[in-house]
Amino acid sequence: MNSETLRILDSIARDRNIDRDLLIQDLEQAMVSAARKHFNSLDTEAFGCRMDRMTGEITLWRNLDPEEEGGEPAQEVIPMAALGRIPAQTAKQVMIQRFREDERNSLLEEFSKRQGEIVTGTAHRYEGGALIVQVDRAEGFMPRSEQIPSEQFQPGDRVRCLILDVRESGNQVKIVLSRSHPDFIRKLFEAEVPEVAERVIEIKAMSREAGFRTKIAVSSIDSKVDAVGACVGVRGSRIRNIVDELGGEKIDIVRWNESSQILIANALKPAEVEEVSLCFELGRATIIVREDQLSLAIGRRGQNVRLAARLTGWDIDILTPAEFAKSLEILEQTVKPIEGITDEMLDRMGALGMISVFDIEEVGVGILEEELEMSPELAQLVVEISSAQAKIVAEQQQKEKEEAEKRRQEELKAGSAILDGGDGSVEPDAESDSIAASILSGERTATSAPTPEDQPVAPVAPDAPDVPSTPEAPEDPDEPTNKADQAAEENPTDQAQETTRSSS
Repeated sequence: MNSETLRILDSIARDRNIDRDLLIQDLEQAMVSAARKHFNSLDTEAFGCRMDRMTGEITLWRNLDPEEEGGEPAQEVIPMAALGRIPAQTAKQVMIQRFREDERNSLLEEFSKRQGEIVTGTAHRYEGGALIVQVDRAEGFMPRSEQIPSEQFQPGDRVRCLILDVRESGNQVKIVLSRSHPDFIRKLFEAEVPEVAERVIEIKAMSREAGFRTKIAVSSIDSKVDAVGACVGVRGSRIRNIVDELGGEKIDIVRWNESSQILIANALKPAEVEEVSLCFELGRATIIVREDQLSLAIGRRGQNVRLAARLTGWDIDILTPAEFAKSLEILEQTVKPIEGITDEMLDRMGALGMISVFDIEEVGVGILEEELEMSPELAQLVVEISSAQAKIVAEQQQKEKEEAEKRRQEELKAGSAILDGGDGSVEPDAESDSIAASILSGERTATSAPTPEDQPVAPVAPDAPDVPSTPEAPEDPDEPTNKADQAAEENPTDQAQETTRSSS
């Protein structure tokens, strides 16, 4: 029986990764608790127990009162069979409780060291939207916020995920898993690209909308190693493995540059950027692109510019050359007539990235005094006049936007009426609306490019909302991921109508 007890303890120690001596100490403590229960004693020092590590023999004794034994300490050996059923149940409960505590501490210590690693587990079930995954000898859970949208697992499916966090929750150890965290992409690159794992290529920045698109900026410390080419692999072999793991999520790999202007231009690819104007006081970058590159720079539902803003850390405002010139013209007409304003001041405003009356209103008096060396009175006057003009311009833009929307609705209604063969009095259904919009969009593209009034765009901040309002199906993972070929799969007209931008 004693040797059998040792074998059982050895098996528990191996299966649950618990130290064998710790289990033996728990057993000894459980026997002491049983003896205290048998003798109805509260003295924790009155009993003792020792298990021989070689033979498994258990010795239980009671410490006698020295005064009763003539002043000398003495021990009374307690036969195991004399304890009875109730003390035995007490010993069992104590052992189970202490074994569970040891297992919890072992799990906490083991998985805390593995935090940030990629593990492969097996999907078990969904609980309240969270996916329960069996990882080695523990269960981890993946909250809905850490899952890739539209991704669904069945029991028994293989799940590759990141150990995001490990923490104690009551008597349990909670292992939080993730597939949507940016570090998951980083670890996948380290696994697929040896140069990244060896730190020859460094991932400088990353922005991600899980399930849709990711942008990564990379640089190489070795001039002989092409950072972008190494990450893509021969014929896209390396990047294709990562895209397949992510269920077709598109990945754009751009070249890192210490110059913010070059980095922003790279981040907006595949669109071609004509000019980048930075306003450090506002943390804003104004991007000038040709009319035919506008929708490509904005991306589907603004995704391209939104990810670029988060990648670079700059607010990004995209304008066409005509809009840029108009904004400068309004600023000049507003500020130049003010007494004390010189051409040099106007040039310095442009150099500092202040290209509209909205910028002057936002930077405030302090920047004008410090950077343009204006007197406090002049700076205050410039800000007041610019603020008044900004309100007028904003009202005009809102009016133009409403008129453009009204024209679009009228065109859709007229197109639906033609398709239905009626006189326009019948309400168009959803299918007719869709067909009419397609036809009208094609006609507009064939005749002329959309006007700036039809496409207002608001500046995109780095912390813009992550998930588009209408999720899209993942793209084909076999398509190029860092090529200008992406331009062909995005309809410039549709994107320009779906995304708004400000013409200052």
